[in-house]
Amino acid sequence: MPTVRYDDASITLREGETVLEGLLRLGINASSSCRRGACHSCMLLARSGSPPPGSQESLKESLAARGYFLSCVARPHEDMEVARPTESDVSFPARVVATTKLADNIARVLLMPSRIFDYKPGQFLNLVRYDGLTRSYSIASLPQREEHLELHVRQIPGGRMSSWLFSGEARGESVVIRGPSGDCFYRGNRDENLLLVGTGTGLAPLYGIVHDALDHGHTGQIVLFHGGLDEQGLYLVDELTDLAARRRVLSYHPCVPRGEEGGAYQVGAIDKIVLDTQKDLAGWRVYLCGDPNLVNDLRTKLLLAGASLKRIHADAFITAPPK
Repeated sequence: MPTVRYDDASITLREGETVLEGLLRLGINASSSCRRGACHSCMLLARSGSPPPGSQESLKESLAARGYFLSCVARPHEDMEVARPTESDVSFPARVVATTKLADNIARVLLMPSRIFDYKPGQFLNLVRYDGLTRSYSIASLPQREEHLELHVRQIPGGRMSSWLFSGEARGESVVIRGPSGDCFYRGNRDENLLLVGTGTGLAPLYGIVHDALDHGHTGQIVLFHGGLDEQGLYLVDELTDLAARRRVLSYHPCVPRGEEGGAYQVGAIDKIVLDTQKDLAGWRVYLCGDPNLVNDLRTKLLLAGASLKRIHADAFITAPPK
């Protein structure tokens, strides 16, 4: 079995064990969140040994070339020496400047980065607290409009990061941001049709993409579906309804699974509503964000409806496992 060296510690990995699992078993407080290779918060630097196949696929080429890899999906076949990322490569300080409620359990969090943060609306960043706790959040703001970064955070019962942000204790505090990462951003093809589907705070990246497309003078259709478990799970409804009324290329469809028909919201399973509304998706570009089960299921159904796999972009929202 391969041996992994980290600072002054060394551990022999068990059969099928990832680098992250080995470090945690040794008692090392290694950063992680989703543990599925989606959020990038577990990224490490290989000082010796080759990162295993698959552990660099979703990273920027510049980071992969320097030896960075995702430890939560890395099952090496040779000995490795690994280290924390070089801070200047992947992160820099920011400050929490405001937290305001968008709904009972959803807050808008504004961060002020210490320098220019080069991102595309819809991508996500990793937010690192003073104690190393790391969580991933999509960026809803637009760099051409705002200096701050806007995140939409859902309060999760027992969630350490979301509870901290909701409590008000975070305002004025310093944090570290890493990124950006993610495949959900506007490509700049102004005449193509866009389908955007999100649940919960999966609206955040779609909100950024919609505004980015409109700012670039998009002429194709922009169709936005947002689903909540109930009316309280929906937010920014008035703003998006007004925006769709003013911009003819945009149509907005808030959805809930149960309720009275004929109201302000479409009622039913969001995947069924989408497929009943969008019959032919040939040539459309699709963005899916939110619950991972819905994202994976809807991706398959949209492929059968004519969407191209290369034109489907998805960032599933995966909450961290219990401590």
